[in-house]
Amino acid sequence: MISAAATAHDTSRELLRVEDLVKRYGREAAVAHVSFSVATGEILGIVGPNGAGKTTLLEALVGLLAAEQGAVFWCGEELPPARRKEALFYLPDGIRPYQDRFAIDVMTFFARVYRRTDAQTAATIAAVGLTPVLGKRVHALSKGYNRRLLLGIGLLTPHDVLVMDEPFDGFDIRQTRTIIDVIRQEAARGRTFILAIHQLADAERACDRFLLLAGGKVRGVGTLGELRAKTALASSSLEEIFLALT
Repeated sequence: MISAAATAHDTSRELLRVEDLVKRYGREAAVAHVSFSVATGEILGIVGPNGAGKTTLLEALVGLLAAEQGAVFWCGEELPPARRKEALFYLPDGIRPYQDRFAIDVMTFFARVYRRTDAQTAATIAAVGLTPVLGKRVHALSKGYNRRLLLGIGLLTPHDVLVMDEPFDGFDIRQTRTIIDVIRQEAARGRTFILAIHQLADAERACDRFLLLAGGKVRGVGTLGELRAKTALASSSLEEIFLALT
């Protein structure tokens, strides 16, 4: 397992860097020359509407899709696709792991795989709010509770970076805030998050920095303050900035 534990609390140090990533389908570039970096303990939002290329970018980043061009670097060293699963744990949108098993069985299985104690497992279950549905089968979970299950699985892993596609889909405002708090607490402990989000208000509440994506191209990268300065839209929302840049 690749680890950045020695720098877990140094959020100024670059952990992961993506350079000039390109993924094409025929002549069309679904991801066009995308570059960005993320620091240890940071929450980076890949933000854009449906069809912007967010999922394709994530899948190329973690090595599920072969990119035609580009490289990924881990602590300054190139990280080939075959080794990215050692550092990055990817939670796709829409999957239901082990659908016929009970939620508690799924959590217990991953806890054993990653050698988590009963206390750690119980704390994770409580943190993500899974307790009411532990006796339900995964296929019977609501979209929101399935999201909680996926996040719980991710939190049980030892990976330094969690890559999540639409982590807040299926939650109401109050539930979203609860899950954001969980993610922020993990980030404060040194875990890094890369989140693909189409709801800009959720992204603004959750993330430290943003990569604005439209048509497979980067339209802006930075903190909310940096993006406001770039667009000369002081006090504007992320939504207003996105519209101005796209």
